[in-house]
Amino acid sequence: MTESLTTARAADPDNGPPVSREEFEAIFEQVSAWGRWSTPERGAWNRLTPAHAHAAAQLVRSGVVVPMALPWNTVPGPDNAKPALHYMSDLGDVEAPEPSTHKDFIAVDYHGKAVSHLDALSHIAYRGQLFDGRRARDVVDAGGARYGSVDKLGVIATRGVLLDIPLVQNVDWLEPGQAVHADDVLAAEERLGIEITDGDAVLLRSGHFKRRRNVGAWNTSEASAGFHVDALPLLAQRDIALLGGDGDSDVRPSPVPGVHSPIHALAITAMGVPLLDNLDLEALSQACADAGRYEFLLVVAPLNVPGGTGSPVNPVAVL
Repeated sequence: MTESLTTARAADPDNGPPVSREEFEAIFEQVSAWGRWSTPERGAWNRLTPAHAHAAAQLVRSGVVVPMALPWNTVPGPDNAKPALHYMSDLGDVEAPEPSTHKDFIAVDYHGKAVSHLDALSHIAYRGQLFDGRRARDVVDAGGARYGSVDKLGVIATRGVLLDIPLVQNVDWLEPGQAVHADDVLAAEERLGIEITDGDAVLLRSGHFKRRRNVGAWNTSEASAGFHVDALPLLAQRDIALLGGDGDSDVRPSPVPGVHSPIHALAITAMGVPLLDNLDLEALSQACADAGRYEFLLVVAPLNVPGGTGSPVNPVAVL
């Protein structure tokens, strides 16, 4: 893009139209995949077969590898209320003198706005139920999740597609609070030469981190660009396996009264589609523009955490 930051500005953000609770309930039932798979803990990852990985591998042409994880963020800020921990546990003065050994410790409360992570199916309950109708209080307690945990998902390699909405709309970024609708998804498919299909991982670029680097941090729990509820029936029809973006996929403020994260509820709890949150998609946007295509091999390898509701992760695109 050649426009400057002062001329390529988005319109005033609009998170609407509002969706009533009754309308939301109807959409939840419309997109629900409950009862579809014999191994429900893997949800939509049941769609993925070796054929999906093989087909995605055929997309590798240049071999350009693009990681998408944010740096480990130990600095508090308006979008990082619970900073990650990193400290040295051995400075080479604990063990025998040769060779000296340096060790460190890391820890993180990763479900938030500052860590790139995968949401497993145990992460979100709606009406007290997890995906496929399991009662959350029966399977999630202080010891972790006994259903829908991240270790049940495993590793995936599939076709990724990038919905680069600022590029399509000829702006530098979407302003916080701007909703991405089904019509925007269709327009992106046409402009970018892609078609979302069975087993795809769909990544939404809003330009979040480009804006953050130019304007500064803000409270993304109150305002962020993301999908409107009306986009989810389209993505459900396409049988996607994974959804993610440079926010947490939800437009905020929520357009649904009383439901603070409607996209989380529809994707994870209704559709069984895990979410990737807080990806830095700026390098991928540039790599796709350079390659002239917005599809690639995507590899996602969450940590093997029994009982975990998700995992920090560094998804990798290979073009």
